[in-house]
Amino acid sequence: MQRMWAAVASLLNRNPRPRRAPGQAAQLERLDSGKWTRELLMHLEWRRVEELCCAYFEELGFKTGLTHDRADGAVDISLYAAGADTACMLVHCKAWDAYPIGIKPVRELRGAMTSANVAEGVMVAAGRFTPEATHFAAKENIQLIDGASLLEKLAALLPEKALALLKFATQGDFLTPTCPRCSVKMLARKSTREGRMFWGCTNYPRCKQTFSSTTISPA
Repeated sequence: MQRMWAAVASLLNRNPRPRRAPGQAAQLERLDSGKWTRELLMHLEWRRVEELCCAYFEELGFKTGLTHDRADGAVDISLYAAGADTACMLVHCKAWDAYPIGIKPVRELRGAMTSANVAEGVMVAAGRFTPEATHFAAKENIQLIDGASLLEKLAALLPEKALALLKFATQGDFLTPTCPRCSVKMLARKSTREGRMFWGCTNYPRCKQTFSSTTISPA
């Protein structure tokens, strides 16, 4: 809990007045951030999903360790049982996507488990998994937690713990994605050719990282 609330304070100090993209203010008003819902989980940006997962497993009594060496900017979350010096599980997270998560990310988790010499893996996703991914995970000692299962697990916590995690997940700007290369909030941009909305890094053109988005309304 101490680590979680320190993270909350850090977020508030870093982004006291979040700069939102066009349409985000209205989107935030429509979201019910007073309770855990599927819609709220779907709108959490990818970095906040990772932070939520860390906080959740810490509430379960694990110590967490982060490794920042994945090509996509995401982290390996190592879970340590109380008093243990070696990790017992490795966790990867995926924010919501309209398409079910296939076998490739699960294979990547299996490879990371081998590299870290960890026997058990967990993949937490705000969305769903394909049957192929589910079948592969079952053979490789990987637990898949989809969005519906995550909501059930949050609801199973003591009410005060579930509320603390909710406050943590919705502090500051939890909608705007973080650039995986620069670790700064991205900006909503519009394609000059097609007029489509997308997320671009604030450090462009030095950083050309982009995310497509269906959650930004045109200006």
